[in-house]
Amino acid sequence: MLLLRLIINMAALFVVAYFVPGVHVSSILGALVAAIILGIANAIIKPILIILTLPIEILTLGLFTFVINAVLFWIVGHLGIGLSVHGWWAALWGSIILWIVSWILSAVLAPATK
Repeated sequence: MLLLRLIINMAALFVVAYFVPGVHVSSILGALVAAIILGIANAIIKPILIILTLPIEILTLGLFTFVINAVLFWIVGHLGIGLSVHGWWAALWGSIILWIVSWILSAVLAPATK
């Protein structure tokens, strides 16, 4: 299941790089490493950031999560690991499209099992 999620996120990164100007993926290996680091950042750093920004999260009814996702996407894009993100709007749209594409691919390829 973890391997399937990793492949889904790699594919989603390629879709983001195709549709969002300012987001580039250098290779399959670059997408793999970026997907791994994005997964780790979303699992460890994102919950901490959400707790730290809880008043803003409550005030915006959770929409500030888009900003947190964009910041994490932008940071991973600036690590020089095969994903490059140029600009704030590219990071914001890239994180939104990454979420949508990975959600759709997960629904199609890995339906929930009981």
